Order: sequence, then C-alpha cells, then structure tokens
Amino acid sequence: MAREPNILLITSDQQHWNTLGIDNPEIRTPRLDRLAGEGIVLDRSYCPNPTCTPTRASLLTGQYPSQHGAYSLGTKLLEDRPTVNDCWRENGYRSGLVGKAHFQPLHGTAEYPSLEAYPTLQDLDFWKAFTGPFYGFDDFELARNHTDEAHVGQHYARWMEEKGLTNWREYFSRPTGTREQQRHTWDLPMEFHYNTWIAERTRHYLQSYREADQPFFLWASFFDPHPSYLVPEPWDRMYDPEALTVPQGRTGEHDSNSPFLRFTQDPEPSREKYGIDPDARWIHGLHSHVHDPAALARDIAIYYGMVSCMDRSIGHILDRLEELGLAENTLVVFTSDHGHYYGHHGLIAKGPFHYEDSVRVPMIARWPGKIAAGTRSSAIQSLVDLPATFLAAAGIAPPRFMSGRNQLPVWTGRAEAVRDHALVENTHEPDQAVLRTYVEDRYKLTVYQTLDCGEFFDLWEDPGELHNRWDDPGYAAEKAAVLHRFLQAEMKKDVLPMPRTSGA
Repeated sequence: MAREPNILLITSDQQHWNTLGIDNPEIRTPRLDRLAGEGIVLDRSYCPNPTCTPTRASLLTGQYPSQHGAYSLGTKLLEDRPTVNDCWRENGYRSGLVGKAHFQPLHGTAEYPSLEAYPTLQDLDFWKAFTGPFYGFDDFELARNHTDEAHVGQHYARWMEEKGLTNWREYFSRPTGTREQQRHTWDLPMEFHYNTWIAERTRHYLQSYREADQPFFLWASFFDPHPSYLVPEPWDRMYDPEALTVPQGRTGEHDSNSPFLRFTQDPEPSREKYGIDPDARWIHGLHSHVHDPAALARDIAIYYGMVSCMDRSIGHILDRLEELGLAENTLVVFTSDHGHYYGHHGLIAKGPFHYEDSVRVPMIARWPGKIAAGTRSSAIQSLVDLPATFLAAAGIAPPRFMSGRNQLPVWTGRAEAVRDHALVENTHEPDQAVLRTYVEDRYKLTVYQTLDCGEFFDLWEDPGELHNRWDDPGYAAEKAAVLHRFLQAEMKKDVLPMPRTSGA
C-alpha cells in the first residue's frame, strides 16, 4: 500500500448538530456513534454559510463564500476557481465524489450555464459519456434531488435504470403534480434509494483505489436528512412522534430581534409590515414559520428516521474500508453542510437566521494511531478548514488561496485550539438579506448589512440564545469589544495569493 494517508469525507445535508445518538438518546445512529468512539468528536464546528451551495463550494476550495463567489443558493462556483483537487492531482492522489454536488444552480443562463440544470440534468446519454472536467475530480457520480423531487437524473437515474427500475420517474414527481404528493412514507424501494446508490458506488471506488494502490480523496455526499420529510419503510415507523422532544420558541423571544425573525412568527405576515423590500425575490425562508406542534412531531420522527437510514449506509462504507485493509491509513471525517431548524426558536428549516441550530454542525474525525479514540474537543472549527487540514494530513502545504486553517494539531491533541473564532456569512438577496456572524468561545454577534439592529448572545450565560443583548446597556462594553474583534477577523480573512517578492 502507498504510505500516503487516504482521506474519506462523508457529509450529510442539513443535519442538526444534536442528531447523533452519542448525545441525543432519542435518536439511534450506531455506526456514527462507533466512529465517534474510535476518534474525536468536535463539538463546536461551524459552517461558513447555512445553505448548501456556498458551504459545499467552501469544502472544495477552502475559501469563504465571499471569496470563491458562490455566495448563495442559485449561484455557481465558477469552473476557473482553484480547488483542493488541483493539489491532490499534483501530489499523486486520485479524487472522487459520489452523491450531491450542488456547485451549480438548478437553472442556468447563457452566461452562466449549469450542468445541474434542465435539460442536461436528465439527459442520461450525456451523463453516460461525460468524463469532465468537473472541478478537478477524477471520478464523479452525481445527483441533484432531495427525496422525491422531480429534478432527479444524472448518474443516479442511470444507476436506477441499470438496476431495473426503468419507471424511476414515477417515484420522483414533486412538485410536478403528476401524482399525489407523498407524505412521510416514500414508496421507493430501499434497494433504489440514493443512500443505497451512494454507499454502493463509494464502496466501488474504494475497491478501485485499493487495487490501483493509489492514495485518494473520496467524498461520499449524502442528501438526507434535508426535507421534505420522506423516507422508505421501515424507517418511516422507527420513531414514535409522541415520544420525541419538540423544540419550541419562547413567547416574545423575537421582539427585539431582526425583522426577518419577527416576520416568521406572524401567521399572516406582509413585507410592508416589517419593512422588508417587497421586490426582493429570493430571501430563502422568508415566510410564516408558525406550525402545528403535533404535525411537527411527526416530521421530526421522519427526520430522525432519515438520519438513521443514512447511518446504516454510512456503516456499509466504513465496513468496506475495513474489509479492504484501508481503515488504518485513512483519515475519515463525517460532518454536515449546515444545520436545520425543527421548531427551535419557532423556526422551520432555514433562512436568514444564525442561531446555533443552523450554523453549527456535527463533526467526527477518525485516524487510527494519529487521533486518540474516544476524545472530544470544544475548540472552534470551521468547515472552511477541512481542505487545509486534509492536505496537512497528507504532508502537503496548503496553497495560498485557501483561508482555512490546519486543525490537525487540535485533532491529534497537540494543541488546544488553532482558531479563536468562526465566521458565518449569509447573502440571501444582495442589499436585502445580508448578514454576518462572528462566534468566539463566549460571545456571538450578528450584524445586518441594511439594518441597525443585530443579535448579541452570551453563550456561557445563555446557551439557548434566548436573550438578545444587542441593546442591553449591561453588555455595551462587551459588544463593542466583540465588534472590534469581528472587524479584525474580517480583515485577517483576506486571501493574498500572490506573495510579495519585492519592496517596490
């Protein structure tokens, strides 16, 4: 075997940080729990943006969304942007991606075409012949849909046809109206579920790389538990809604918060009432989040079922890693692209809100002989750090275009921390819903581009983020100091890819 370590990245999509069995007794994730017991749990891990495209592009580039340019859903990571895959290829590694990419929008334009858009999305002859380039990946098999969304296609649809499910379109109809919308129980047989596909094809590439005796970076990118809340039998009945905790907001909690948050708690909100531009088209999550607790409990039961179903497929991947004799020389990292609200603070799904529920993510790292088993760390992590950390594990210096920091000293117990803060960006609609958050050990501060208000939380005294101290005179000095550190952190974030070679 090659002496260089392999890197296996496993990601879920929109998974709340507290949905692992190691900490939440209401959910069962035995394979991820085992992975945690064999490595380190990183309790304070943050995404750079609580939506899919920006964070996924950051996982590939090691840059913040404001740097790599894919700043929001509906934008594109331009193909000329450097990625970590350039480094892998230069150093004899093979790189692969199976599952969700979402580096490009669902609808492209002449100026910004998208491989993940119609009609290419469902042109299976195209995907059979297409060998790239695709952001530097040597191997890639892609899909785009969440649960039964109609924009299924690409390699996943080809795989279903090859497995004999030639009528796959009948199981993926939302929101076309070609059949009655499914609720909670997905009639797609588990043998054709995308979890099965991701696990099978990831195992295939592990086998291929093992036979070639070639070090690899392989990304298994799952779609769940991103809503809609839909999962095949028997996972749809795994959890009893009446036995689950249903998070709730607190009466009056958002009275001093941003108009976006107040908007969500109104059963019939209007943009004029809250001073929000009525012409802003794409403020994701800007709607009433008022919900029925009993219905939400049923959704949570399915959400947990989706996590447990995914956990089984992750176990299949980890089992193959061991069967091939690769586990001892492979750094495995599990995380999610961002979090999810299921009643927390009265919110559902996601939007221009930066509570821990959406910006904090689960993260586990295992590397036998390097990372001590059964350990935990509260050191702040950012998903922006992963590319630089992976390269460091392989003994490769990160390129100057990356903003992320090498977290290996923390993971291996050689340092308490390598960063004292995390930055979270969110640009839903330029000049309308733009917010930035600075998180450190104790304090968390959020500012808005066009608003005078903000959020300031003391996470030591108020870990549930129920009391906004933005206008609290008792916290004025602390807020001013944190604002100054926030500004300094933004200035330090600048990427200077060209080294200075002369004084003039």
